Amino acid sequence: MQSPKNIPGQFSAKDLDVVKKETLFHGFFKMVKYYFKYRKFEGGWSRVVERELFLRKRAAAVLPYDPRTDQVVLIEQIRVGALEHDHPWQLEIVAGIVEENESPEALVRREAVEEAGMDIQRLEKITSYYPSSGGCNEILDVFIGEIDASLANGIHGLDDEDEDIQVHVVSREEAYDWVRNGRIENGASIIALQWLELNRREIREQWQE
Repeated sequence: MQSPKNIPGQFSAKDLDVVKKETLFHGFFKMVKYYFKYRKFEGGWSRVVERELFLRKRAAAVLPYDPRTDQVVLIEQIRVGALEHDHPWQLEIVAGIVEENESPEALVRREAVEEAGMDIQRLEKITSYYPSSGGCNEILDVFIGEIDASLANGIHGLDDEDEDIQVHVVSREEAYDWVRNGRIENGASIIALQWLELNRREIREQWQE
């Protein structure tokens, strides 16, 4: 039996004291510095901790999946975060930043058109998570969306955002092999493809009714 001090999730925002917050940079993205204290697991409070935080809007991603052909649609584009690594062009699922007064569901439907030229039919939520909560406040909602893979092809993206996106239609098995061998390095894509591997029978039965 766990002691009262060893219960997961025992603390909340009320166990935190933000002493001060200052803006360090505000351009395309924003960086702030927090000064805060927090309640410790063994009792008492921490000293004032200083941490920089990279601010991003909420984001959402969708794995386009055709339950009839058991195929997924992946996109490939250059990513600034990977410029100095081995694979600057990353294989990913469709994703984007949620705009003001826009729902995550509406965002992934819009991005599916912009990035892959296709319409999402049925949509199911997989999860929400913090990609890097140690230094960034971004929350990412992940979905799986029903599509007709036969309509997916070509190069897409918005010119005013300097996007150059190649669409790839691959079998579920091949896409999951790319997760296992490390070819896919994007977190949301790994999560979505692992979820599909675990739930493919149920989602195919549900979407082929």
